Amino acid sequence: MPHIPASPALSRFRVVDLTQVRAGPTCCRQLADWGADVIQVQMPEHMRGDDTLGGQDGSDYQYTHRNKRSITLNLKEPAGIRLLKQLISTADVVVENFRPDVKFRLGIDYETLAKEHPRLIYASISGFGQTGPLAQRPGFDQIAQGMSGLMSVTGKPGDGPMRVGIPIADLCAGIFAAQGILVALLERESSGRGQFLHTSLLESMVYMMDFQTARVLIDGEVPTQAGNYHPTSIPTGVYKARDGWMNIAVFGSKIWERFCDILGAPEWVTDPRYQDKRGRSVNRDSLNAEINRRLAAQDRAYWVQRFNEGGVACGLINDVKEVIEEEQVRHLGIVKEVVSAHHGHQRLVGQPVQLERTPSLIVRAAPKRGEHSAEILHELGLADSEMKRLKEEGVY
Repeated sequence: MPHIPASPALSRFRVVDLTQVRAGPTCCRQLADWGADVIQVQMPEHMRGDDTLGGQDGSDYQYTHRNKRSITLNLKEPAGIRLLKQLISTADVVVENFRPDVKFRLGIDYETLAKEHPRLIYASISGFGQTGPLAQRPGFDQIAQGMSGLMSVTGKPGDGPMRVGIPIADLCAGIFAAQGILVALLERESSGRGQFLHTSLLESMVYMMDFQTARVLIDGEVPTQAGNYHPTSIPTGVYKARDGWMNIAVFGSKIWERFCDILGAPEWVTDPRYQDKRGRSVNRDSLNAEINRRLAAQDRAYWVQRFNEGGVACGLINDVKEVIEEEQVRHLGIVKEVVSAHHGHQRLVGQPVQLERTPSLIVRAAPKRGEHSAEILHELGLADSEMKRLKEEGVY
């Protein structure tokens, strides 16, 4: 089956996906969801390629590789490299996440390819960058979480560092790489030239530290763990009503006054311990204890309604199943449906950005390894006899 664009937005672009694990496949999924013809290059089945997403039949793999086509190529064989270069000659974008030296060894680095394809955009994702003292280290999500400082500000004080519950370094690196590719495609429209772009798990996480790095660079203050409470805006965090936990966010003096009124504690507004931001910071523990004592008088539903009606942000803390069942999530339509030829009906989370005229769609379930090899090789002009010979030789 030829390429079926998920959206007309990027349907004119072809992307060769040389990535494995999560960061690179996430980048390419972003492009595929808006219609780019993403061709996933995998090692042949007999060579047992990457299975770190739980295998090609697993839910993780199905989510990450939707809207792509798959071809197998043995990149340890010169013929496999030749076919890859032939495929790249038809592409606008190449994405890879090998160790920085591997692409040079294979002869598929940007400088080599750009000599014949000056319009090519080449994106590299690594653990720590393309050059520098740590460039050759293996990079994984949790390593980047730790080295970026994220784990030092996550978790409860005194409990030691804590990882975030999702592979945030992988996901962010992939999303930032996709953003860089889109910028490069836009720039190519005026210059007519492609370019090399790169990001890393470490850079992505340092960037995502956001106001925490600003606190160090501008204020000279080293952030620490604040648990479930916001480090600078108090009271903001997790609080307990009669029937369970919820989040409350109180930002600014006006909202603080509304919060106190709703909670039945207007005297806190003028209480020297709590009347300003500094006082609430110094007396955080006593304030939080007082808040929880008052919240215990009613269930969460009562407080969520009262606070939100009064202009104070408040919400339930859902488990993942409850998220999918959440009324507002259903209304937003972020859960999409697709039918897999191999697994039947599937529901997957779609993109969080809604383009009204060219929305992203999920039109193709994740492919089996090499499912589209013959189709893509035919598109490159290979005859059946040549394909048969290459197959027998283990090239694809």
